[in-house]
Amino acid sequence: MTDDIARLLQAYDDQLRRDAEVVGALSFTEDGPLVRGVFGWGGFTTYRSLDGVDDLDELIERTIAHYRDETEVARFEWKTRGHDQPADLGQRLVAQGFQAEELETVMVGPVEHLVQDVELPPGVRIRQAGVAGDFTDDVTRANHLQNAVFGGGDATAVETIDRLERSRGNATMWLAEDGDEVISAGRLEIVPGTDFAGLWGGVTHAARRGQGIYRALTAARAAHAQQAGVKFMQSDCSPMSQLILERSGLTAVTTTTPYIWTRV
Repeated sequence: MTDDIARLLQAYDDQLRRDAEVVGALSFTEDGPLVRGVFGWGGFTTYRSLDGVDDLDELIERTIAHYRDETEVARFEWKTRGHDQPADLGQRLVAQGFQAEELETVMVGPVEHLVQDVELPPGVRIRQAGVAGDFTDDVTRANHLQNAVFGGGDATAVETIDRLERSRGNATMWLAEDGDEVISAGRLEIVPGTDFAGLWGGVTHAARRGQGIYRALTAARAAHAQQAGVKFMQSDCSPMSQLILERSGLTAVTTTTPYIWTRV
């Protein structure tokens, strides 16, 4: 691992893990190294390190019991990273009924690498939801595109609107439109008390890919973050998004795999 990657990974581990990941949760509890959040869309369990845990299987069992018996969530995610120990954590989670979702790459880099001028196709404009438009309508249409592209989604428009409003401006939705049609969308989430902002939920309509629209949407979000004093951008991304972010100068520092427990 090069010094630059090691430095970015350390900043990611120090600033973006555990407490920072439950900002905006409806509630959260702690159990040893774990923090367990409850959001409108379900539960979320994370940690900075599992070093020192004597009985990891028992900790997993307690976490399942917590969500099953003390909350009403239908499902929760246990977020893992590829550089963490123990290496068999995923196998332990699967053995207790979790399902692994697709592996994603964690990209990190200086915000200025993403701030660039991108030529858009004629008629396409990019803006923040609620700016020169109705906030509720903008978020609803963006959320519809996200759920359609992702094949269904955890968050309804109402839940997304509530999450954005409760963030007090730290989380914003951005959209690219051609006329009245939303053709690309994504959130920007500035993480209070850190040097970071995250790029989340980025999607582009299949028929409009390869036209620079997502790259322009990313640049607009990065410019907004830079104006707010953000130093680093982070994204958990698919292979398609990874290529775009790599071309803009972000670096792959680790991987992440969500493991999902579902109530039966």
